[in-house]
Amino acid sequence: METKKLVCVNCPKGCNITVTLELGKIVDIQGYTCDKGKKYAAQETICPMRVLTSTVKVENASLRVLPVITEAEIPLNLCDQAMEQIRRLNVKAPITVNDIIVKDFLGTGVNLIASRSVKASKIES
Repeated sequence: METKKLVCVNCPKGCNITVTLELGKIVDIQGYTCDKGKKYAAQETICPMRVLTSTVKVENASLRVLPVITEAEIPLNLCDQAMEQIRRLNVKAPITVNDIIVKDFLGTGVNLIASRSVKASKIES
């Protein structure tokens, strides 16, 4: 048997949760005070997920970078690979907040979107 201790971040209570695993499967969860805490502890133990925020290079704009975010959580173990892909991205202004920068980012079913609008700095002819 293996136990993992974590602090729930779903609300300000910060419950101290203990998850017991046997052969990689959850057999017990203790210390949560709500269903959200129980779900969080199970997810965090088996497959941690995170919303990723970063910036990508932007051309033809007054700003040099555009802030981006995943529309939902992606597996934590993909974050290094995600950052490698983001470093290679280069978008062209104008961009509107919530524009999709990469559809189905890393095959996760989650889009990488612009989290801000950026106007073009000059008119192209």
